Amino acid sequence: MKPYSEACDRNREPILEVLRQYFADRRRVLEIGSGTGQHAVHFAAALPHLTWQTSDVEANLAGIRLWLDESGLPNLPRPIPLDVTGPWPDMRFDAVFTANTLHIMGWAQVRELFAALAEVLTADAVLAVYGPFNYDGRFTAPSNAAFDEWLKQRSPESGIRDFAAVDELARSLGLALVEDRAMPANNRTIVWRRTAT
Repeated sequence: MKPYSEACDRNREPILEVLRQYFADRRRVLEIGSGTGQHAVHFAAALPHLTWQTSDVEANLAGIRLWLDESGLPNLPRPIPLDVTGPWPDMRFDAVFTANTLHIMGWAQVRELFAALAEVLTADAVLAVYGPFNYDGRFTAPSNAAFDEWLKQRSPESGIRDFAAVDELARSLGLALVEDRAMPANNRTIVWRRTAT
């Protein structure tokens, strides 16, 4: 049975609106932490000019394959195993997308993710990150504060990240902020573009 996330169905259209704008001139996308695979199928169908490469930890790949196989989309290659702390694919991508991942990982893993991006991004790559963010160390809504508390109960290393800290990691790779767009349910989609290495 295919895995299913109700949140994916709720947020896919607002995210797609951003991707239509910033991935219009892209060709190869790496999705980090593809989860169920629902986003990949929706976005690959709506953006057929993109080759959408899914990835996740080994345990999630079987579920992603079920979604990809059912879709039959030609621009969805087989998912690849990717743990941000392990080896990364020997490929280059002109776009990277990740949703609801940075707050699940520990901060050390977030840093490793950005360090590894340096090896897979092309010189003009675009990075789009969806999820909740804090600003100036503050939660943007009471629901985000409650979510952060729940995350930390599950894993003390996890938690909602501060935008400035993530932006600093992006800037260290030559990625410049292009847009920080408000999304439903107190989430954001933040887009950076690489301008120098």
